[in-house]
Amino acid sequence: MQLRYNYRAYPDAAQCRALARAIGCARVVWNDCLRDRREAYAAGLPYVTSAELSRLRITQAKRTEERAWLAEVSAVVLQQSLRDLDAAYKNFFDSLKGKRPGRKVAPPRYKSKKDARQSIRLNTNAFSLRENGTVYVAKVGHLKVKWSRRLPAAPTSVTVTRDSAGRYFLSFVVDTEPDILPALEAEAGIDLGLSAFAVLSDGRKIASPRFLRRAEKKLKRLQRELSRKAKGSKNRAKARTRVARQHARVADRRRDWHHKASTQIIRDNQAVYVEDLAVSGLGRTRLGKSVHDAGWSAFVGMLEYKAAKHGRTFAKVDRAFPSSQVCSACGVRDGPKPLHVREWMCGACGVVHERDHNAARNVLVEGRRIVAAGRVETSNACGAPVRRAHVPAQRREAGSTRKSRPTQAGIPGL
Repeated sequence: MQLRYNYRAYPDAAQCRALARAIGCARVVWNDCLRDRREAYAAGLPYVTSAELSRLRITQAKRTEERAWLAEVSAVVLQQSLRDLDAAYKNFFDSLKGKRPGRKVAPPRYKSKKDARQSIRLNTNAFSLRENGTVYVAKVGHLKVKWSRRLPAAPTSVTVTRDSAGRYFLSFVVDTEPDILPALEAEAGIDLGLSAFAVLSDGRKIASPRFLRRAEKKLKRLQRELSRKAKGSKNRAKARTRVARQHARVADRRRDWHHKASTQIIRDNQAVYVEDLAVSGLGRTRLGKSVHDAGWSAFVGMLEYKAAKHGRTFAKVDRAFPSSQVCSACGVRDGPKPLHVREWMCGACGVVHERDHNAARNVLVEGRRIVAAGRVETSNACGAPVRRAHVPAQRREAGSTRKSRPTQAGIPGL
């Protein structure tokens, strides 16, 4: 299985300029190759192959006066930018043909130097790990890295990323073996919400930290200061960086909290079932800010890949399942209820339910049924275990949007 390990890098001034040069050259190659393919498509010409683009936009372009500066960076960076463009086109064509599950993928777009996130990708020919703890990048130098944890194996590629706050990160892709945890009897159904971030089927509640709401006061002040700066001035650039750093701090806190909560749930349960929510649709409602602040999609993605890593069972319950309408005691469907109704009594058996806890219990029952039907590891009617087929982790660097279907968890994103 492939995993991604991220580390903070601290390049000096000269290395920052070299990285900016490499990022800019990779962006130019991407845009030139994309422009050639778009123009060929508009003119009704055949699809321009990668070999032809490599010859025209990299090899021959270095010999011209207007593109001579492409030779100042590593050729691996330029070739990898072209490979990334090929991968983007493949994802787009597979999405059109129905070969790629999930939401439709848009065609590749032009890159801008004003994009919030800019990166370059290198294979083992253009970087190496040194004994003194630095990482050598071709035509950049030895980068100082903060090693928060050890790499489990030699990396196969690295992505150097610069975010909107001006921070640099090194992201290594490593081939590792699954770390199987001891088997447990406990299983959990999870109901995600806003008042409580998650309610488990055993009654436990995980409070919502609301990192964005807590940082709103400072963000508003920084945004006001940014709006008062003259456009194009250095003070405006400094104010924009302060706003970006504050947003990055909020995102880091949320991500760290998601990792800790998801790891604890995976360690405590042999099987985890969660409802597949329409986050993109809920994000366009009046609760959009709270929905994005909760970060449900990132949390569910962490549960999915950690379940595969540690040998746990994971399944998604379809969003159309009426988890809040069914009595978890007798199974009678009592009809839809408005959101302000937090407790209700079943008209058939008379049991009083707490809305979120009842939904979590229903998700657990439905998840068990889905797992049994999908032939994953569960007990059959005779009590014998039914073994699931081996599902390998996805060997890609970037995750893809997966269709809402119950499956044994793979690695959706690295």
